Amino acid sequence: MTDIAELVQERHGAILVLRLNRPEARNALTGTLMRDLGTIVVEAEADPDIRAIVLTGAGDRAFCSGMDLRSFAEEGEGGFSSEGYARLASGQLTLPVIGAANGTAIGGGLELLLGADVIVASSTAKFGFPEVKRGLFPGGGGTTIGTRLPLHAALEMTLTGDFITADRGYQLGLINAVVEADAVLDTALGFAERIAANAPLGLAACKELVRLSVSDADRAAERLTDWQSIVFTSADAKEGAAAFIEKRAPIWQGR
Repeated sequence: MTDIAELVQERHGAILVLRLNRPEARNALTGTLMRDLGTIVVEAEADPDIRAIVLTGAGDRAFCSGMDLRSFAEEGEGGFSSEGYARLASGQLTLPVIGAANGTAIGGGLELLLGADVIVASSTAKFGFPEVKRGLFPGGGGTTIGTRLPLHAALEMTLTGDFITADRGYQLGLINAVVEADAVLDTALGFAERIAANAPLGLAACKELVRLSVSDADRAAERLTDWQSIVFTSADAKEGAAAFIEKRAPIWQGR
């Protein structure tokens, strides 16, 4: 995988850091950026050496301000279509994703951030869906924010179009940690390192089942049985027990 102008990649051991790289445009999403991001996260899923993804933005003003309207006008809706990106934004990647909100995330930028499993935010960041102020609604997945927030808070955000602060996002449970701007990436990497140290199959099971239990409890019960047969009979399950008995760090194989 190689660096792309609008998207910068960095490796930190088993962690892949992806940085939206359009600070002059508040990291707004172009069709090219969305397609490239989708391609890269799918490639990362297939790479056994990558155990977690950290997603952040360049600069300190914005994580992502949503869709680049000029790009949308030029490319049309079809130019913004990407299956990989859709899986990332909807939380369907098997890899754990840690969002490092270096700045404000609004509209499609917040929809992208909702695809993360853990979110670290700058204390100066704000979050919101202003679409109703423009005759629209958050149609790229933003209405699922009720699975991450209490219902009244989700309705307040989507119906008023007003922004909330990082501190309020933390109080409501949207944000996992609020830190100073210069500590956002390091804090996110800390989460990623602790997550990546765990067994890949167990992580994939936890991610899918916890998310499903919120949105589709019946489907979660069905998948629980599937994951039990996969994980509890895996080589990693035996390795975890052996490492515990032998008082050593486990060596995961992801199978």
